[in-house]
Amino acid sequence: MLVSAILTSVGINSALCVIFLVLYSILKKQPSYYEVFAPRLLAEGSSKQGSRFNLERLLPSAGWLSKAWKLSEEEMLSSSGLDAVVYMRMITFCLKVFSFAGIIGILILLPVNCSGTELDQIDFADLYTSSLDAFTISNVNSGSKLLWIHFSAVYAVTIFICYLLYYEYNYISSKRIAYFYSAKPQPHQFTILVRNIPVSVGSNVSDSVESFFTEYHPTTYLSHTVLRRTSKVQSLIKDANKLYKRLLHLQSEPSEQKYKRVGLCGHKVDLLDHYGKRLDDLEQNVRLKQSEALLAEDTHAAFVSFKSRYGASTVFHLQQSINPTHWLTEEAPAPDDVYWPFLSSSFMRRWISKLVVVVACILLTVLFLIPVVVVQGLTNLSQLEVWFPFLKSILDISFVSQVITGYLPSLILQLFLKAVAPIMVFLSSIQGYISHSMIEKSACKKVLWFTIWNIFFATAFSGSIFYQVSIFLDPKKIPAKLAVAVPAQASFFITYVVTSGWTSTTSELARIFPLICHLTTKCCAKSTDEGIEVPSIPYHKDIPRILFFGLLGITYFFLAPVILPFLLVYLCLAYIIFRNQFINVYAPKYETAGKFWPIAHNSMIFSLVLMHAIAVGIFTLKKLPLASTLIIPLPVLTLLFNEYCRKRFLPFFIAYPAEVLIKKDMEDQNDATMSEFLDRLVTAYRDPALMPIQYSADIDSLNRPLISSAGV
Repeated sequence: MLVSAILTSVGINSALCVIFLVLYSILKKQPSYYEVFAPRLLAEGSSKQGSRFNLERLLPSAGWLSKAWKLSEEEMLSSSGLDAVVYMRMITFCLKVFSFAGIIGILILLPVNCSGTELDQIDFADLYTSSLDAFTISNVNSGSKLLWIHFSAVYAVTIFICYLLYYEYNYISSKRIAYFYSAKPQPHQFTILVRNIPVSVGSNVSDSVESFFTEYHPTTYLSHTVLRRTSKVQSLIKDANKLYKRLLHLQSEPSEQKYKRVGLCGHKVDLLDHYGKRLDDLEQNVRLKQSEALLAEDTHAAFVSFKSRYGASTVFHLQQSINPTHWLTEEAPAPDDVYWPFLSSSFMRRWISKLVVVVACILLTVLFLIPVVVVQGLTNLSQLEVWFPFLKSILDISFVSQVITGYLPSLILQLFLKAVAPIMVFLSSIQGYISHSMIEKSACKKVLWFTIWNIFFATAFSGSIFYQVSIFLDPKKIPAKLAVAVPAQASFFITYVVTSGWTSTTSELARIFPLICHLTTKCCAKSTDEGIEVPSIPYHKDIPRILFFGLLGITYFFLAPVILPFLLVYLCLAYIIFRNQFINVYAPKYETAGKFWPIAHNSMIFSLVLMHAIAVGIFTLKKLPLASTLIIPLPVLTLLFNEYCRKRFLPFFIAYPAEVLIKKDMEDQNDATMSEFLDRLVTAYRDPALMPIQYSADIDSLNRPLISSAGV
């Protein structure tokens, strides 16, 4: 790709970034758009919707930058939780890495690459029409001693990244323990989920749980809640919620709009009365289904709560029965984090669902090769002219060819990628996870590895999926293939960083999609009395983007260091914009206490090993066999370092140590509110689908379930 095509892409995306920044700085001051740009502040009552006109509202301002910059880590921890802190530390980690790598790459490696004569000589007077390949390691002469500079850079950056990884793992582990100590007692700390509960003849699940834990854990057992199959009830409650919102909306409408004519000459129907009767019928059906669920066969699963954290942890880690398939234990999520639809599923359904998800992911990977092939064709004008010969006259226009080869490919790929994150969330939701946080973590991993395979490898090894798979079936050929394919795609990935990084991040600030939805709702419907919905940050979408750019920076810093300034601009934008969003927009809906960090650590280790494999291939290709041989210890040492980190820090992200749990339990003994907390814990995990609904006007008669759920 020519430098002109890259600059065209940079120009277009820079203009879009400026538009989004100006749009945000103006619209955020308009009271009618507070729901879009400051929903969290509105919900917390920290922002007031003033109505007095002020000329300053129409002028762009940068005051939000200083507020975002001044936000301290402790303030973010108290307001947005440890997950937000870990997310921001992922960004700062990459900033540190690429600042260090950028100094080496831009000041040392780039001049070395430009001094080579392997490719065409660089004409700086006509740089606009030059190819970016002349700025990569491909331009360094084979066998040149200058390649030892690249060799030294690989070692230096590897050591620096490993040091930072160790520091961050250690820091976040200590933060996780400190966060646990400072938190108030939480229901999930005292509760576990027990599956495959054996039931004797003439008994039920509730009796079995009561007798088992009273006998074997008499000092710590507190209570239990048996799980029921409530999918039908959940469906009815969703319908009731929709109907109730419709009634609320009708109440805010003018009186003449509350009637609907039936037929051409029929009488008018009072919609409030009509929908009210339907809501009454739905409530009756809900209570009937609740009764059937309570009388139906149990799911052989229950939430079991204990009087101490240590008691719950002991039961979780110990095998409870001689038969290892009985009394299976899992950590319980927080009550508001429980994913109820899949909680009562049978073992066979969960197993089949996992198999379906694997097959679906493979099919999605294969289908995604179609846009990848299209993108590869767009980056190659000669290939495009073969596909569409009638466009040859248009492609001869300089600006058109620059837009098509420089901007359009990354834009198309970005649009297709928009659908990947929601699909991965759906696949994770049917995989059998019991909490929303586990679903998001699983989706985060799926999106990350899907992006690495389909964007990095599929773009580098353009061709059929059979060709791509055949490369990895012969490990000896991988370094050589990577050495040829990866440097050739440097220009494409620069435009990808600009489109997917710069523009997407600034559009996140301007909240384009919520803004469009707000304008549409404002134009097509009257406002309702519904509360403001405060969103949570989509970690499953944003974390993979940061980690993928981390992979690009690590693998390309010695191949094509010119990519590093573009990555640094993206990271600076992400750093300031997401701090602003945590202040004004996003509020946590659940808390994993930093469990996303191991995903980031493993991704960085993979990126390092991939960089080492490419380096081995490059030095072999450049006829410097000694450098290739001396690189081989690096991936081995990196994997040993990773294993040490897994042994040293990963256990903190799986379960808290007994020392920590016992110390926290001892502190609670002096807490006067602990008895009140344990009383609430007894009913903390009741299924919302079995709770009384309160839509009907006659609350006293309609709130009571037909059968008492006490002791469920």
